[in-house]
Amino acid sequence: MSVILLDTGPLFAYLSKTDVHHDWAVTQFGSFGGPLLSCEPVLAEAAYLISRRGGQLDALWAFLRRGIIRISYQLESDFEGVAVLMQRYSRVPMDLADACLVRLSEQHRDCQLITTDSDFRFYRRFGRQVIPLVFPD
Repeated sequence: MSVILLDTGPLFAYLSKTDVHHDWAVTQFGSFGGPLLSCEPVLAEAAYLISRRGGQLDALWAFLRRGIIRISYQLESDFEGVAVLMQRYSRVPMDLADACLVRLSEQHRDCQLITTDSDFRFYRRFGRQVIPLVFPD
């Protein structure tokens, strides 16, 4: 079974019943067996969106407490790799959370990234490898 990496979009959609991808996110979260790996910038974006647009902020903390979401990437030890990616994709542009997730995908070769962000169709890990995505239709 591959590792599942979690982006902001599906997390917010799951926690916000008014999000257009809510039903899709609920289905996806129900199909994953293990913890979802992510990074602090994703959690910061999700907390911001939940605070501004409504949703279940307490559920976000509960996911962390119960180990459903695990912070699995440390920017402090890899900021140069992130800086290189953000420079390479500056025309997209790539934000900090996206760059951290690309780096996280390089640490877990057998992974899938659950996202609603179409930019991940363009991003590459290791320079040329497609990142396996779980993406809404």
